[in-house]
Amino acid sequence: MTQRTLGEWLAYLEQLHPSTIDMGLERSRQVATRLGLGQPAPRVITVTGTNGKGSTCAFVASLLQAQGLKVGVYSSPHLLRYNERVQIDGQQASDAQLCQAFAAVEAARGETSLTYFEAGTLAAFWLFQQSALDAVVLEVGLGGRLDTVNLVDADLAVVTSIGVDHCDFLGDTRESVAFEKAGIFRAGKPALCGDLDPPQPLLDKARELGCRFLLRGRDFDLSSTDQYWQWRGVDAHGNAVELHDLPLLDLPMENAALALQTYLLTGLPWSAAQIAQALRDTRIVGRLDRRQFIWQGKHLSILLDVGHNPHAAQYLAQRLASRPVAGRRLAVFGLLADKDLAGVIEPLHAQVAHWAVAPLDTARSRPASELQAALQNLGADVKSYASVADALDGQCAQATAGDQILLFGSFFCVGEALQWLSRQTMEDGANGVAG
Repeated sequence: MTQRTLGEWLAYLEQLHPSTIDMGLERSRQVATRLGLGQPAPRVITVTGTNGKGSTCAFVASLLQAQGLKVGVYSSPHLLRYNERVQIDGQQASDAQLCQAFAAVEAARGETSLTYFEAGTLAAFWLFQQSALDAVVLEVGLGGRLDTVNLVDADLAVVTSIGVDHCDFLGDTRESVAFEKAGIFRAGKPALCGDLDPPQPLLDKARELGCRFLLRGRDFDLSSTDQYWQWRGVDAHGNAVELHDLPLLDLPMENAALALQTYLLTGLPWSAAQIAQALRDTRIVGRLDRRQFIWQGKHLSILLDVGHNPHAAQYLAQRLASRPVAGRRLAVFGLLADKDLAGVIEPLHAQVAHWAVAPLDTARSRPASELQAALQNLGADVKSYASVADALDGQCAQATAGDQILLFGSFFCVGEALQWLSRQTMEDGANGVAG
């Protein structure tokens, strides 16, 4: 048999299990045991939450790498290439590494059926274990308690925020979501929460397991001015620690504050200058990601954000309101069918002068006609297009230099936009500056 390419492996894994999502740890645990998987690194930090997981993971990884640690990061989903999901020492895993890992999982699988996500997670763990890492940062895919990432015992368990999303799997209340996410807590190990209003199940689980539970607003917090932000927290011994005059960040500083408290609990060296630089250097494609480009001779600006639920939309709306642009905001918007359409558009419609809606390149997409109707009901000026690329062209045609194109609503939406942007002329120094 010839060796599979990465694309062939991914196509194979997609059809391996009868359902895309099948919550539970038993199948993965069986295969992990056969693979001989243990802790993938001496330090394990697991991050869950409704929003903010990606940036929190990125901040934590940057802080660890600034100390010279060899760090692995596992995240999902990806925007353009599967390799984005597995980072080893600051680099995306290569096709060859991933193929080797998938082959190892397949050899150990036997008759056990795994979902695409389960197989990918086990492959990441296998690669991490082969790589002699100092630490790994693991982003939970869905929930926490029954997510394959939860096979690994976290030394530090981090909850970014609690909102209602993925109701079919996590329930339709903040309390039910919190119960699932608290499943990553481990007895006697510290847990942290960045939500200012943590639901009771988080508090109950921490108390039940004897976790030291650190809360934003009580144990750590941040404040900001127009030019700087400040941070306070506590170390592993309960001593107060502060940072002053930190530079403002492109990514959400609430998540940086949570990452700082997480890092402080590791007991690693604490240098204010080094920490500030690590935070400033942190970038994530597709999250408050502003770029300048040239379209048919016009110099234009676009802001990309993967926000796709009400909690993310509310944050994005606040960010837009605090950073006005000289001209108009012209939105390009697509959404999956299982997302809360009203909850996403209501916070944002007042920030947008004109909307362009389009279906996404997936069977899970919500029809553009539904997006258009919902926005028209709010009194929005909206036009429907056949694709995200067409919608971008439509907004570029009417945009002027002072306008900003806002593209959001889904990883699929941002992924299509990145492909479209790759065909445009990009201006130097544009990437990663949120506006």
